[in-house]
Amino acid sequence: MRLTLINQFYKPDLAPTGHMAASLAEHRAKKGDSVTVITSTGGYVSESDSPVAVLLPNLSISRLWTPRLGKAHKLNRVLDYTAFYLLAALRMLFLPRQDVIISLTTPPFIAWTAVFHKWLHPSTRIVLWNMDCYPEIAEQTGVIAEGGLISRALRGLNRRLFKKLDHVVCLDQAMLEILQTHYAPAVKCPTFHVIPNWEPLDQFPPDLRPKGWEDAPSIEIKEPFIILYLGNAGFGHRFETVMDAAEQLRNTPFVFLFVGGGQQWSWLADAVTARALENVILRPYVPKETTPSVMALADCALITMRESALGLISPSKLHANLGMHLPVLYIGPEKSNVDEAIQRYGIGLSIRHGDASQVVAFLRSLREDPQKHKDLKKKARQAFDTAYSDAQCLPRFDAILSSYQ
Repeated sequence: MRLTLINQFYKPDLAPTGHMAASLAEHRAKKGDSVTVITSTGGYVSESDSPVAVLLPNLSISRLWTPRLGKAHKLNRVLDYTAFYLLAALRMLFLPRQDVIISLTTPPFIAWTAVFHKWLHPSTRIVLWNMDCYPEIAEQTGVIAEGGLISRALRGLNRRLFKKLDHVVCLDQAMLEILQTHYAPAVKCPTFHVIPNWEPLDQFPPDLRPKGWEDAPSIEIKEPFIILYLGNAGFGHRFETVMDAAEQLRNTPFVFLFVGGGQQWSWLADAVTARALENVILRPYVPKETTPSVMALADCALITMRESALGLISPSKLHANLGMHLPVLYIGPEKSNVDEAIQRYGIGLSIRHGDASQVVAFLRSLREDPQKHKDLKKKARQAFDTAYSDAQCLPRFDAILSSYQ
């Protein structure tokens, strides 16, 4: 099978979508497909410049030039997106006929470049691997007016796109419901699937003992209980309840460790300063290979989601935390992928924003009841092995692609 994946980011970039694309591309190449990846030279963050580790004879990575202006300003992002759109469209037009094209959603609507290829080669099948929803995210972040002229135009563009698709892969049920409601055409509706993101099983063996984190912060507390937030803190996340809980836990052994970046990072820094929270520590992004060492410090994983982000994004930090045996404290709306995992596998606590007292009670219960903590750690790893590793999720992609062989 001749297979192409399209996404602006790709491993070794730190962007989670890039690592998902790489996992699938390498898996299919090992199965014998001739795989082409269309990606960019641009990085999610500046620290991600390192050589590609995996080279396979039937895996070709085409890295298109982009200005690499970064995410600091909206105009910078638009210019990077525009360069990638144009060059990816040209690359797809001149690419030999592909059997299947899998398009992710960075940048938004990049799947149209797959449609350009299909116009020249009508037998090509298109799979949309939907990582986030546009224009809905742009509306929620105030980039465009909800229901305005631009919004209506982009929704119309999406409806036309969905008529060209063969399959749509969503990350959770909430995302599937949004896309089906807004864009599923009455005629030639694509087949919808839910496949969660994952982490490689071989990078998270059950007995993994990673080396110590060289840049670990100094914590002047005896036997600290560390709650870890690892990764992006963007528009889809809220932290007011976390800060309230940290304030209630002042002068206790509980430490909130944030490692990452994103739009909300400056808000977090300001909140820590304004409240004089010595039990909240902020550290920048670390390379992907360092994340197990960071997680090894933690006793509990923290994940948050803004109510308006339900179905628009799906936090991918869940899966690695489970692979590292970490119970999950989730603060956000019901029916998200994290809430579903907690309800299904009993791996932690799912609560709504504003309930800081319940956050405090849960964390105290984990520290004061070692058996409860141990049981949750065991359940977290079982959930990873059952549902959130590549060994479980990649065969579900194989099932989709096998229908084209």
